Amino acid sequence: MNDVTTEKDTVLRLADSLLSARRSDTPEYKISKDTLEANIDYKASDSIVMIIPTRNITLYTNAEAKYKDADLTADHIVYDQDRNVVIAHPTVDTAGKPVGIPKMVQTDNTMTSDSIVYNIKTQKGITHNTITNSGEMFVHAEKMKKMTPEEYFGWKGIFTTCNLDTPHFAFRTNKMKIINKKFAITGPIHPEFEGVPLPIYIPFGFFPLSQGRHSGLLPPQFTANDQAGLGLEGLGYYKVFSDNFDAIFRTNLYSYGGWNLYVSPEYRVRYHFSGTMNFALQNTKLLATAGKDAYTTSKTFSFNWSHQMDQKARPGTNFNANVNVASTKYNQYLLNNPTANYTNQLSSSVTYSKTWVGKNTYNLTVSGTHNQNNSTRIVNVSMPNIAFTAPTIYPFARTTFVGAPKWYEKFGVGLNTTIAGGASFYDSLFSLKRLTDTFQWGAQNSIPLTLALPLKGAVQVSPGISFQNRLYSRKLFRKYDPVTNRVDTAGIQKGIFYANDMSFSLSLATAIFGTFQGFGKYSKLMGIRHVIRPTVSISYKPDMSGPYYYNLTTPYDTAAGATKISHVQRVSYFDGSTYGPFGEGRFGGISFGLDNHIEIKTRSKSDTSSTGVKKTTIIDGFGFNGSYNYLADSFKLSPITFYFRSTLWNSINITGGASLDPYQTDTFGFDRNKYAWQGKSFSLGRITSGNLAISTTFKSKPKDAKLEQQKQQLQQNQMPMTMEEQQAQLNYIQHNAGQFADFNIPWSLNLSMAFNFTKSEKPDYSGFQTNITSSLNFSGDFNLTDKWKIGLNGYYDLKYQKLQSITTNISRDMHCWQMTINVTPVGYSHYFNITISPKAGILQDLRINRTKYFYNE
Repeated sequence: MNDVTTEKDTVLRLADSLLSARRSDTPEYKISKDTLEANIDYKASDSIVMIIPTRNITLYTNAEAKYKDADLTADHIVYDQDRNVVIAHPTVDTAGKPVGIPKMVQTDNTMTSDSIVYNIKTQKGITHNTITNSGEMFVHAEKMKKMTPEEYFGWKGIFTTCNLDTPHFAFRTNKMKIINKKFAITGPIHPEFEGVPLPIYIPFGFFPLSQGRHSGLLPPQFTANDQAGLGLEGLGYYKVFSDNFDAIFRTNLYSYGGWNLYVSPEYRVRYHFSGTMNFALQNTKLLATAGKDAYTTSKTFSFNWSHQMDQKARPGTNFNANVNVASTKYNQYLLNNPTANYTNQLSSSVTYSKTWVGKNTYNLTVSGTHNQNNSTRIVNVSMPNIAFTAPTIYPFARTTFVGAPKWYEKFGVGLNTTIAGGASFYDSLFSLKRLTDTFQWGAQNSIPLTLALPLKGAVQVSPGISFQNRLYSRKLFRKYDPVTNRVDTAGIQKGIFYANDMSFSLSLATAIFGTFQGFGKYSKLMGIRHVIRPTVSISYKPDMSGPYYYNLTTPYDTAAGATKISHVQRVSYFDGSTYGPFGEGRFGGISFGLDNHIEIKTRSKSDTSSTGVKKTTIIDGFGFNGSYNYLADSFKLSPITFYFRSTLWNSINITGGASLDPYQTDTFGFDRNKYAWQGKSFSLGRITSGNLAISTTFKSKPKDAKLEQQKQQLQQNQMPMTMEEQQAQLNYIQHNAGQFADFNIPWSLNLSMAFNFTKSEKPDYSGFQTNITSSLNFSGDFNLTDKWKIGLNGYYDLKYQKLQSITTNISRDMHCWQMTINVTPVGYSHYFNITISPKAGILQDLRINRTKYFYNE
C-alpha cells in the first residue's frame, strides 16, 4: 500500500514539474549541444531502415529530406546522426542508366550531382559532377565545395548558357568561386565549342550572375561601308542611376570621320508615371559619288519623348507626351533602316487634361502639337491648344424627378470653347523673328441646343440648334500678280476679328430589317439578314459669313497667242487661319444618308446542335451621304460620298470610299452650274477622289499553343508604347527579322495594298491636278525545316511600277545559339548582315557579326 502511494506521489510531482517547464520561458532540462535547430522531415517510397548501433538512417527509392530551406532528393539518402551528415547518391537500373540523381534546392539555387555529402549543422558539403544554374548561366564542375548557402568553390568546371548535359559551347577553367545570384570569378579560362578547345586563353574570368538591372559596358559590332568606311557600331555604356531611372549611351564611329551619338534614358515610378527619351546626333561623312567635293557631309538630330501617366495616380488628371522631332534629312541618313528612309511625316503631341467631377462635370484640356514634312521641309507648330467643355444644362428639368420626364424637360444647353495658336515655317529659314511673324491665334465658341423628342413608332426625331463664334488674329489679302503670273499675298492685317455662324436642324433616323431564308431544308446557307439605316436631316443656315469673302480674279491662256480669259472665284480673308472660315452662303435643305449591313447564317453539316449555327458578317457597312440646298443660287446638290467596309472570313479587311461630283466642268476643270446628266451623253458625274485599302494576315497554328499563350501574355505585360515607338520597333524587326524568328509558327503571310487619288486645285490657282499614291506591302516567313526559317518583306510602288524596297532573312536555330542573315538588295540603302550570337541575354554581346551596307544618294 505504501509503495503504491509513493509511486503515485512521484507521478504527480513529475506532472507538476513538466507543467512548470511548459509555463517557464527557460526549460529546467538541459539541451544537447549537437541538437539541430529544426526538425528533419524525410520520406521514401520503398522503405526507411534505422541501424541503432551506428545511428544511421537510410531512405530507399524516391527519398526526400527537408531541413529548414534545404530540400534534398535522391534515390538513396543516408543520414549519419553522430556526424549530422547526409549522403545522397543514385542507383543504376538494368540498362545501366542512373536513377534518382541527387538534387538539392536551397535559397533559389538548384544543384544536381552524381553524389552529395552535406553537413546539416554546418551547411557545408562536397559534390561530384555537379550542374547548377543562376539565372541564364549554367555551371558544371567535377567537384564543388559548398561553404555557405551563397558561396561555392569549384574544380575543373565550365560556364555556359546551354542547358544540355553536354553543352554546345562553354568556357572552361580549373578553379572557380561562385557567389550565388551575384557573380562568379575564375582562374585562367578558355572557350570551347562541341568539346573542342579554342587557342584563346584569358588570365581570369568574371561572370555576372546578378538578376535585374546593373550598369556595364556595351560592346560594339564591326561594320564596313564603302562610303562611310570601317565602323564600330553600338559602343556604349548602360547606367543604372536608381530603381526608377536608367540610361543607355551609345555611339557609332567610322573611319572616314563620321560618327553618331545616341542617348536613351528611361524612367518609371510604379502606379504614377513612366516614360522614355531618345536623343540622336548624326555627323554624317560619306564619299561623294558626284560633284566637286570628295565627301558629302551633314549634321542632323532626332529627339523622341514618350510619357504616360497612370490613371490611378491622380483620378481626373492626366498628362501624356509623344514628341517626335528630327532634322528633315535625319531619316535619309539612317543607312541600315530602309523603311525609315521613306518616312517623310513626323508629328508630336503633348496633352494635359483635368476633369472636375461633382454635380456638374467640367473638362479642361491643354495641348500642343507639331508636324513636319521632310519633303517640303515645312514645319507646323500648334500651341497652346486649350479646350473647355461645360456640362449640358437642362433649364426646364425638375429638381426631383417623379415619373416620366416631360418632353420639354429634355431641352439642353451646352458650351464648348477652344483657343489655339500656332506658326508655320521652313526649317532652313527658322528664326525667332520668323516664328513670331508667322504666329497666329484663334478662338471658337460653340453653344449647341439639343432636344430629344420621344420616339414615334420606329422613327427617332432629334431637333437641334447650334451657334458658333470664332475669333481671328489676322486677315489675309491676295491678288494676282501679272509679272510673276501667279497669286501672291497682297498683305496681312493683324488685329482681332470675329465671325459668327448659326444652324438649325431636325433629323430623323430609323432602321429597316429584312431576311431571306428560302435556301432549302438541307442547304448550308440558312438565311441572309439585311439592315438598312436611312437618315434624313432638314437644316437651315443663314449666310452670316458673306462679308468675309471677296472675288479673286485669275487670267488663263486658252492657247498659245490666244486672248486670255479670266476665272473668278470666292476666297475668304480668313483662309489659312487657325480655325478656317465659315462656309459662305445660305443653306436650307436636306442632308441624307443610307447605310447597309449584311450578314449570313450558316449551319455545320457535322454539328447539328445549336452550336453548329454560325453568323458571319459579309459587309460591315456600305452606303452614301450627301445634301441638297434649296436656297442656293447654284450648285444646290453637294458631292456624294460613298463608302464601303468589310471583313471577309475574319481575315481580309477591306475599306474603300469615293467622292462623286455631280456637275460638269469647264476647260480648266472648275465646276459649271449644270448637272452631269444634262449633257449630250448620260453621266452621273466625276469621281474626284477615292481610296481603297486591303490587308490580310494568314498564319499557321502554333506548334506549341501554351508557348504562344505565354508569349502573348508577356507582350501584354510590357510597358505601352507610342505609335512612333511601335513604328520604330517594327522598322527594326522588319530590317532584322531573322533575330525575331518564331519557329513556333511554321509559316505566316501579311499583305496590304493601298490606293488613293485626289483632284486638287493647283497652288497657283491655274487649274486642277490629280495626285495618286499606291503601294503594295508584303511580308512573310516559313520554316524550311524545324531549324531553318526564311523570311521576306518588301514595298512595291504600284504608281511607278517599281520595287522600292525588299529585305530577305534566313535564320538558323542552333539550340543555345542563333544565326541570322539579313540582306537588302533593293532599297534606299543596300544592306548585308550576318550575326551568330547566343540566345541568352547575359551573353547577348558575345556575338560574331559582319555588316556591310551602301547608301544611295
